[in-house]
Amino acid sequence: MARSVRRWAQDLLVFGFVLAWAPIMAVVHAVDGAPRDVPEPVVAADTLAWVAAAAAVWARRRWPVGTALFLVALSTFSELVGGAMLVALYGVALRRPTRTAAAVGAAAVAAGLVFGALRPEPGLPFAFNLLFAAAVGGVLSFAVLGWGMYARARRSLVESLRERAVRAEGEARAQAERVRLAEREAVLLADRARLSERERITREMHDVLGHRLSLLSVHAGALEYRRDASPEEVAGAAGVIRDSAHKALEDLREVIGMLRSDDDDGGDGGSAGGGAGLDGIAALVEESRAAGMDVGLDEDVAEPGAAPGAAGRSAYRVVQECLTNARKHAPGARVAVRVAGGPGDGLDVEVVSDPCPGPAPGPGAGSGAGLVGLSERVALAGGTLEHGPRADGGFAVRAWLPWAP
Repeated sequence: MARSVRRWAQDLLVFGFVLAWAPIMAVVHAVDGAPRDVPEPVVAADTLAWVAAAAAVWARRRWPVGTALFLVALSTFSELVGGAMLVALYGVALRRPTRTAAAVGAAAVAAGLVFGALRPEPGLPFAFNLLFAAAVGGVLSFAVLGWGMYARARRSLVESLRERAVRAEGEARAQAERVRLAEREAVLLADRARLSERERITREMHDVLGHRLSLLSVHAGALEYRRDASPEEVAGAAGVIRDSAHKALEDLREVIGMLRSDDDDGGDGGSAGGGAGLDGIAALVEESRAAGMDVGLDEDVAEPGAAPGAAGRSAYRVVQECLTNARKHAPGARVAVRVAGGPGDGLDVEVVSDPCPGPAPGPGAGSGAGLVGLSERVALAGGTLEHGPRADGGFAVRAWLPWAP
């Protein structure tokens, strides 16, 4: 692994300290002034050990214990390796457990005893030399070991604080990501709510205006083809058209008011405006009869005023859409409307149209979206809806809506 600039600087300083240990010891001996008679082989061995120690300190990071024991062994006879040994002891205390560092420190004290026996100070008793060498070696060794242990504890604390800061930063980022996802989910829910409201408004507009506009189309068509009609007949047809347009506006206001009130489950079978419920089906059939349709109505509802609001409005919309479709797809055909039910049994709505007596309208007469909307409306009310052609060529729509007892 490549060394950093900081490590290169540290290693160069350590190397310089190890090299400077020899001049330091020479100054100490010069100040002491005590005569020393060291044999030449010992001086040569001391110098070689000093050079080996200077080379060994470069390996202290990779092999701290081995380097320290090697230098401790050299210190048994060499006083010039003392600086390198202290550096190695610091490395052991910094990078290895306390028990290992203490064992290496004990070995350094033992090496001091051996050094005192091999190279005693002149003019001093032998026992004093041993004790002095052991005391100096022990104080220096364990002082350096204590310094290394303190540095290791401080480094461990800094690393722990750094990891905690990194973990806290990661948790903060995760929390920010959760907040961002929650905001995005809130936006999606708001978009979904807006889409649902738009679908609801579209369905109400289709149900209300589709019926009224189909009535207007029937009256306007009759007025267009009856060119020989008298002024009284024209005025009567115009009055019917005016009344239908007025009712269309009233129905539109009623739908908007119901949407604003957001009341989908009133206590009766009517609507916000009082017309789009069970009590409005008879009037709906009468309007279709006035437009020239042959419509029969069979009502057998127990307690119609107690019908749930959602069921009453859905039944009204089913009949309204079916009459509108009959005018579009089977003009002139007879239509039978049946509404029956009561509390506990539910509300049954059936609209059956006979085959078209004349030529069938073209494919552009309708898109089928009305029946899809009816199915969704009935499903939202908790009911079911079935529709399809009959064997005789007619068409039938059957719906069931829940009515709690």
